[in-house]
Amino acid sequence: MSRVYTPPMRQHLKQPMRLAPGRVTMVLVLLGGLLLALLARAVYLQVVQQDFLQNQGDARFRRTLLLEANRGVIADRNGEPLAISTPVQSIWASPEDMSPVPAAKLAALSRLLEMPVAELQEKFADKKREFVYLKRQISPQLAQQVMALEIPGVAKQQEYRRYYPAGEMLSHVIGFTGVDGKGQEGLELTREKMLAGKHGSRTVLKDRRGHIVEDLAVIEPPRDGQTLTLSIDKRIQYLAYRELSAAMVANKAKAGGVVVLDAQTGEVLALANTPSYNPNNRAVLEPEMRRNRAVVDMFEPGSTMKPFPVSMVLDAGRITPNTVFDTRPYTIGPASVRDTHPNPSLTVTGIIQKSSNVGSSKIAAMFSPEDMWTFYRKSGFGQSPQSGFPGESAGRLRDWQGWRPIEQATMSFGYGVTVSLVQLARAYTIFTHDGALLPLSFTKLAAANPGRPVIRPETAKKMRDMMITVTEEGGTAVRAQVLGYHVGGKSGTARKLVGGRYAADKHIGLFVGFAPATNPRLIVAVMIDEPGAGFYYGGTVAGPAFSNIMAGSLRILGVEPDAPSNNTLIPEHKISDVREET
Repeated sequence: MSRVYTPPMRQHLKQPMRLAPGRVTMVLVLLGGLLLALLARAVYLQVVQQDFLQNQGDARFRRTLLLEANRGVIADRNGEPLAISTPVQSIWASPEDMSPVPAAKLAALSRLLEMPVAELQEKFADKKREFVYLKRQISPQLAQQVMALEIPGVAKQQEYRRYYPAGEMLSHVIGFTGVDGKGQEGLELTREKMLAGKHGSRTVLKDRRGHIVEDLAVIEPPRDGQTLTLSIDKRIQYLAYRELSAAMVANKAKAGGVVVLDAQTGEVLALANTPSYNPNNRAVLEPEMRRNRAVVDMFEPGSTMKPFPVSMVLDAGRITPNTVFDTRPYTIGPASVRDTHPNPSLTVTGIIQKSSNVGSSKIAAMFSPEDMWTFYRKSGFGQSPQSGFPGESAGRLRDWQGWRPIEQATMSFGYGVTVSLVQLARAYTIFTHDGALLPLSFTKLAAANPGRPVIRPETAKKMRDMMITVTEEGGTAVRAQVLGYHVGGKSGTARKLVGGRYAADKHIGLFVGFAPATNPRLIVAVMIDEPGAGFYYGGTVAGPAFSNIMAGSLRILGVEPDAPSNNTLIPEHKISDVREET
């Protein structure tokens, strides 16, 4: 029987190697020192450097995006849009988040944005910039093509572009906004706070490729701007602009303006100027095109001022419409006062109808300079009409203490005092609204604002009756007649002051009137600056435009005629011009 071999058992196991006590202590101290260093570094970073590190992280990955508010709509009194905002896209980039853009993608981006490659490279090169616009206000379709290139660091954001459906016919009233959406002119500027609303914001975390990872705060939504409803009637505005433009061409004039007011509320139903501009395309925009002449330009109003001294003296009971005055030429010191179309004598009604300088100066002389100055001020002259437009003119009315007798005379027929067309149209509300001067309003009113009494209601009625004769046969503005309606008003023709002297060949032709004259609904003021077609009298150059604007406006508003329906206008070949030059 065989045996299995069993090796002998070891007598002694090998003893483990032991470290010297000094080495153990050294290792423990080293590890403890490293731990303390790490803890100190952590404390330093988390406490001392916390703000710095937080800012660095935010600068690289945290973004606050602007959520743009939609600008408020501007509408006419009937709700027709006059200014609206349409959504567009803007392309921007964050150079610090961008890697070198492949040549093919850079060329495609250049083609889509119509920008030179060198310009794009220049924008991308500044790595310190977090935000730079590449192209603003492009179509959503084009923006989508740009984003399809998937270039890291290039993004889009929604903005709004202003569009003006009425174009050039309302540009001086509405104005326009800049590329940043802020008002630059007109009501866009003066009503900026109301229209702009309030932008919102969204704080997000982005990765290094510019993609949004998450929202870091509650989104603050934008608050859209309010709707601004104007007193303007788009239909009347179109009519006014069309007729003013036609009058400019027919008279070969330098410029012109027209204002249409509601005679009982002071609301501005239309305001137009020529030349004008298209606010949707301002590539070529000369300063003369932007000038809101009806509001900012000052001029001497000529004979359109005559109803005011007449109404002042009439209201005091010193004269009646039938009072007769000697209207032959006379002198005041070294100066003479005369009429272009002389008459030996005229009633007060005749002075208005024939536009007599002699008669109006003699009527004005019945009161002191101080009384006349006070009356002019009460009628709104020499002070801002407070229309709310930037740069509006207050006109010029010198202090009465400096007046000489001849100056009081000339101020009675519109020389030596300057006004704006808006100011002049507003002043005529004292004749249409029972003697009260109405405040102007470019916004639609729920109820008329109270006027400031200037003359008695019965005086206003007498003035209306006298001013009707201006458009009847023998008056200075027969061409201002309107079929089916009584029309009252006053023409004016003034020489322009050039280089300190009144030019013989430069005039302003004016007509300001109202209808139906027996119960006025509208006031229309027309100004033609430097007519050059051979005629310059206000009744001749401004009267026809007034007639067309007034006739069309009354039809639009459905105003009942106050004259016999079978009345006829005086044919052109039978009109005998009554010349006036004030």
